[in-house]
Amino acid sequence: MGCSGCSNGKTENGLPRGCKNNGACQTGSCDKLSVFNYLANMEETVGYTVSEFVEVRFKNTRKQFFKQENLRLVEGDVVAVEASPGHDVGTVSLSGDLVLLQMRKRNVDSATSDFKKIYRKATTSDIETWQQAVELEKKTKTRARIIARELGLNMKISDVEYQADMSKAVFYYTSEDRVDFRDLIRKYAEEFKVRIEMKQIGARQEAARVGGIGTCGRELCCSTWLTDFRTVSTSAARYQQLSLNPQKLAGQCGKLKCCLNYELDSYLDALKDFPNQKSKLETEKGTAFAQKVDIFKGVMWFTLRDDPSNFIEVPVERVKEILKMNKEGKKAPILVEKEYVAAPVVKHDYENVVGQDDLTRFDRPKGQGGQKKKKGSGNKRRNNRNRNRNKPQGNKPNDAN
Repeated sequence: MGCSGCSNGKTENGLPRGCKNNGACQTGSCDKLSVFNYLANMEETVGYTVSEFVEVRFKNTRKQFFKQENLRLVEGDVVAVEASPGHDVGTVSLSGDLVLLQMRKRNVDSATSDFKKIYRKATTSDIETWQQAVELEKKTKTRARIIARELGLNMKISDVEYQADMSKAVFYYTSEDRVDFRDLIRKYAEEFKVRIEMKQIGARQEAARVGGIGTCGRELCCSTWLTDFRTVSTSAARYQQLSLNPQKLAGQCGKLKCCLNYELDSYLDALKDFPNQKSKLETEKGTAFAQKVDIFKGVMWFTLRDDPSNFIEVPVERVKEILKMNKEGKKAPILVEKEYVAAPVVKHDYENVVGQDDLTRFDRPKGQGGQKKKKGSGNKRRNNRNRNRNKPQGNKPNDAN
């Protein structure tokens, strides 16, 4: 039952789409919010409160902590929980000591927070109603988009989530401007006969729900494991010496890629050993300006004022040494003992490598390598034709004399 709420949908045979176990894994391990309980085989260390709280997952994108009473639940159990209004059905994703650690990480106080209750383990009728609600979501989303377009609203319905008892539907949408929902909610209530709740999400959350393949060739991080969306600025690309190309730096959501922050801390730590990139070096040949930095090689590239096209590779230790000399009022005789000289570009001629004629030889006019006609070939054929025409015809055997 771990795949019943999978957001990837189902095939015509009723099996989860993209699941290699055909829905028989019972763990929901293909879901985005799955958690590996590394404390499952260890003794309880927190105390009697371990069995009071569990973590429940809903439709692969939402989690919530619940308080259980007189129930011993394990991962993978389908439970009916308290909702507002009615009840909802979800899958237990975590239990034991790790639940309290997750609550502490999300600043949820087990003593003062208002937890909703778990009614029971889901019965057969609860699961059947839940599956019917999941099947309605795709049709409802298509119809909801048509209604929003007819009303001329500048918004996009990205996803729809029905409550398990089919008493409420949550419509997730994205919009850059403020949207007036009065007519829209009235139309939705008349069309779908349920309680309507509108919830705005960002572009990153929408990409997480839709899913896709990134430029790295793997599934999007936001649709597999990433749940904490942090701000990504262009300075992250500058620190990593990346070209500010929006087509390469933007993800499927249209925002800067979240992976730009993954290695940013390592680059910032490495740049602490480098001098300021705006620093100038005073030499006897003139002033040198910093152009770029190679963090992995530990070098900086400088150009002289009189020769801006010549890039000189200078180690970081040498740069610090020259800066120290400049503070003392001295000028360095040279930047480095051996300047970097760009290797000359060798232009290879790949035409007529094996002595063959090129394919455009017939396009050139006569006298420039084009094919020439044989001299007198046309006149020879014409003379032979005239000679055959003027040749006297002999008597045929059956001619009458």
